[in-house]
Amino acid sequence: MTVYAVFVRDRINDPQEMATYGQKAAGAAAGHNLTPLAFYGATETLEGEPVDGAVLISFPTMEEAKAWYNSPAYQEALPHRLKGADYRVFLVQGL
Repeated sequence: MTVYAVFVRDRINDPQEMATYGQKAAGAAAGHNLTPLAFYGATETLEGEPVDGAVLISFPTMEEAKAWYNSPAYQEALPHRLKGADYRVFLVQGL
């Protein structure tokens, strides 16, 4: 069953850390079965606090999504995202 990784960026705290994250995270996709569906496109918040940006990535299974997130390449990028911005990140199973 398809699984979606949803990244909701609330604010950028350190643009340089985010630039480093972007460079490292791009390489983390190699060898993983993922499809980027939305990548910081225009957003319109209908309820709640406005979002600064959002990313939506699909994976064939929950296991593949977790394998990507826990991969050494993504784990190397992750500290830069954590330092660079405030995010909410979750996996959600599709229908």
